[in-house]
Amino acid sequence: MSADGERSVTPPCWKTWDPTEAPDHKAITETAGQTPHLALAGFAGPLEQLLVLARAQKCDLAKLSLRDFIEQLTGALRREAPIHQKAEWVGMASWVVLLRSRLLLPTSPTTQTNAEAQAQTLQAGLVALQQMQALATWLNTRPQLGQDVFAHANPELCAPEPLGAPTKIHHQPDIIEFLWATIALLDDAPPVERRPVYRPLPLDLHTVSEARKRIFCLVVEAMQTKHLQDLVPPPTGLDPSDAKSMRRHKSGWTSTLVATLEMAKQGEITLAQKNLFDTIAVSKAGLALSS
Repeated sequence: MSADGERSVTPPCWKTWDPTEAPDHKAITETAGQTPHLALAGFAGPLEQLLVLARAQKCDLAKLSLRDFIEQLTGALRREAPIHQKAEWVGMASWVVLLRSRLLLPTSPTTQTNAEAQAQTLQAGLVALQQMQALATWLNTRPQLGQDVFAHANPELCAPEPLGAPTKIHHQPDIIEFLWATIALLDDAPPVERRPVYRPLPLDLHTVSEARKRIFCLVVEAMQTKHLQDLVPPPTGLDPSDAKSMRRHKSGWTSTLVATLEMAKQGEITLAQKNLFDTIAVSKAGLALSS
């Protein structure tokens, strides 16, 4: 009798349990309801019956899923049951796992040695297979005869030249005749006609890059508003009668206008004009918006 008045009965077959003994089918029938009921692949019944059948080699443990077995046993251990009964369930489960592991791991040293030798042989075969695959891939990338390269009609011309072998000369040239032919060729050579190549004269003009740097320094970095005519380079040494001087002065206006329009397009500066034909004010984009 237990402390709470319940009567605990220990199965007689587990008082002196020895897994090497023959299965007691009468004990299985008596205690079948006291062990967890399992539903696994290839077996459905109590845990005790699974262990006895496995010891008698009447159950195929190779089909047993250890994951399902552990999950169902864990669910059974969470239910209310005496502690000694749960301990017996854990012992039974341990023997089942042990028997299941013996199917995977060799027990005798001779069998284990043979298994290791077989594993090394299989590993060497896999390495050789990888090497053969790498060699096949390299051969597949090589130029193929008849597809990437083609043989010559004369097999003698296709023969590879030995490395380092001297080249055979089939004819012997006459050095004296070669020298006379060279002299005659040089004497009869027509004179080289030299024609002057036309090259346009470089123009001294203001560039757009210079105008952009000037606008950036005077407007963006200084954060000031300037009129467009103030950004044009001053006409230093301007001579109305000199075409080059007038051309350089006009290039200052042109480069400044192009640079201003490009910077306004990129959002660096803002152009403003109150009325038609008034002066154009140039200011930094953020400064113009804030004002």
